[in-house]
Amino acid sequence: MWSRRRTRQVMVGPVPVGGGAPVSVQSMTTTKTADVEGTLAQIYELAGAGCDIVRCTCNDTEAAEGLAHIVPRSPIPIVADIHFQHRLALAAIEAGVHGLRLNPGNIRNPAHIKAVARAAGERGLPIRIGVNAGSLDPDIARTHGGAGPEALVASACRELEILAEVGFETCKISVKSSDVRVMIDAYRLLAEVVDHPLHLGVTEAGPPPAGLVKSTAGIGTLLAEGIGDTIRYSLTAPPVEEVRAGRTLLEALGLRERRGVDLIACPSCGRAEVDVIRVAEEAAAALARRDIPLQVAVMGCVVNGPGEARSADLGIAAGRGKGHLFVRGRVVRVVQEAEMVAALVEAAERIMAEGIDAVLASADEDAVREAAATRVELLRTQGEDANRSAERVARIRDLGT
Repeated sequence: MWSRRRTRQVMVGPVPVGGGAPVSVQSMTTTKTADVEGTLAQIYELAGAGCDIVRCTCNDTEAAEGLAHIVPRSPIPIVADIHFQHRLALAAIEAGVHGLRLNPGNIRNPAHIKAVARAAGERGLPIRIGVNAGSLDPDIARTHGGAGPEALVASACRELEILAEVGFETCKISVKSSDVRVMIDAYRLLAEVVDHPLHLGVTEAGPPPAGLVKSTAGIGTLLAEGIGDTIRYSLTAPPVEEVRAGRTLLEALGLRERRGVDLIACPSCGRAEVDVIRVAEEAAAALARRDIPLQVAVMGCVVNGPGEARSADLGIAAGRGKGHLFVRGRVVRVVQEAEMVAALVEAAERIMAEGIDAVLASADEDAVREAAATRVELLRTQGEDANRSAERVARIRDLGT
C-alpha cells in the first residue's frame, strides 16, 4: 500500500478531511435548493449510497432560506456552493451550513473574501478554495499563458494569502480541469507547496462511460500516489451515480472498507453455458438492494469458474442448464439455471448471518460430485481448447516464419 500525503485536518461537520482521515466521497444536489423537500429527498438518496458530504447551490436568497430548513434535517454535512455574490456566502453561514465552497475566479474582491472568512472563522467553518480552469481569474490566465497547472495553483495560493491576512487557515483546496492531464499535474504541483487537504475531481467530465473513465483516470492516478483527501466525480448523470463511482473507486484502491457487494464476472468465452452479462446484471441488481459487503462472482462455466474465482467469497458457475454455487472455490450446492440469482442472494445472506465456515460445513457432497461430473462432460464434448487458442497460436507462428 502506498503512503498517503500528510496534511492538516479540517472538519466538515462531523466528517474529518485530511490528517489521515478516510478519503471522503462528495456529490452535489441537482435540485433547486429552495425546493426543501425535493433537495432533502436527493440528499437522503446520496447518503444511502455512501455520500459523506453534499454540496448545495446557494445562488439566491431563496436558496439560502431553503438551506436553513435543509441543514438541520440533513443526514450528512452540507457545503454551500457560492458564486459571484459574497453576501450569499454570509447568508449560507447564517443558514447553518457546515462549510463553503468559494471560486476565486468569480469572487475576486479581497474585501469580500475577507468578510466571508471572518464570518466562517467565527463559526469554525472550513472553506474550500475551488479553483476551476473554466472560470480562472483572467489576470492569472494572462500571466501564465492560459489555464495550465501553474495558473491553477497560482490562483489557489493567492486565495490562501488573502484568507491568511485575516488569520483564516481552515481550508481545503481543489484545482480542477476538464483536461485530465492538466488536472493531474496541477494537483501534483499543489501538493508540493501546501499542506492543506485536497479535494480531487475532473470538472465537467461528462456523461458515462467517458465521464467515468476520465474521472477515474485523474482521481485514481492521484490517489495511487497518495494525493487526495476527499473526492467528487463530476458526471452528467444523476448525482447518486457520482457517489457509487466514488465509493467503488475507493473500495477498489483499498482506501475505504467495502460497504456493498463487489461483483466480478468473466467476460464469457467459448465455454460459456449461460448469458453471463444478463445473469451478472440480474445478480448486481438483486444484491445492490442489500447491505452485503462480499465479493461475488458470476462465471460462465463450471470448468474454469470456481477455480478462477476461488478468491471470491461466493459465486455461481453455469453448467448444462444448472448453476453450481461455490464458496471460496468449493462447490456447495447445485441449482436450476433459473434459480441461480436467487441462490446467490440466499447464500450471501446466509454468509452474513452465519459466516463462511458454516456455509462450507454444510456443503452438499452430491453437489461436489455433480459439479465434477459436469466438468468432465464439458471437457469431453468441448475439448481442452474451447476457445480455439491453439489454432490462433499456430497462425501467429506461421506469420513469423
